[in-house]
Amino acid sequence: MKPYLFFKRILDFIFSMILLIIASPIMIFASIAIKIEDKKGPILFIQNRPGKNNKIFSVYKFRTMRVETEKNGVILSDMERMTKAGSFLRRTSIDELPQLFNILRGEMSFIGPRPLLVRYLPYYSIEEQKRHNVRPGISGWAQVNGRNLVNWNDRLKLDLDYVDNISALFDMKILFLTIYKVIKREDIIVVTENPMLDLDKERSGNNGNKTTRRTNV
Repeated sequence: MKPYLFFKRILDFIFSMILLIIASPIMIFASIAIKIEDKKGPILFIQNRPGKNNKIFSVYKFRTMRVETEKNGVILSDMERMTKAGSFLRRTSIDELPQLFNILRGEMSFIGPRPLLVRYLPYYSIEEQKRHNVRPGISGWAQVNGRNLVNWNDRLKLDLDYVDNISALFDMKILFLTIYKVIKREDIIVVTENPMLDLDKERSGNNGNKTTRRTNV
């Protein structure tokens, strides 16, 4: 595994640089569209996530929601906050393009377990903590097998399957499946009442109201 991981990092660096150059016009247009529709907010959505060996880093995505969280004292839903540009960016996965900078910096890989929320860390089993033995990815084995439509236990098991069986062929399989699903727009929930509770709420026994969440975490 170790020789491949070294080679994988080199490929990640090279292809992230190439894709940043190729995708730069798309990223510029996306940035302009975001600011036109909501001038008040930043272009990027930045959030801390745990990476390899649980090291915390800032993950970058294009912002897809308005900055306002309430109007006239009423809390706005994700559907109400979603911009037209943001909806398009999510459906096409363009909102993930800024993570190419995370790959360039060595914080992420193209393929790997998705970096989840920092607050989930205490709720993984010892075995599930192994998902942090490798760099997190823009796409992973769980993402091409249902994304957030898969329950937490199965989703984390898919992450472990990847860590235990990581190889060049496995990464290529996930890459091609990712491209296929993006083109077909499969398993993409833009804004909805997610049938899954957040991991910390589910495992702490807090089965209160289900929350809306980004589906591409």
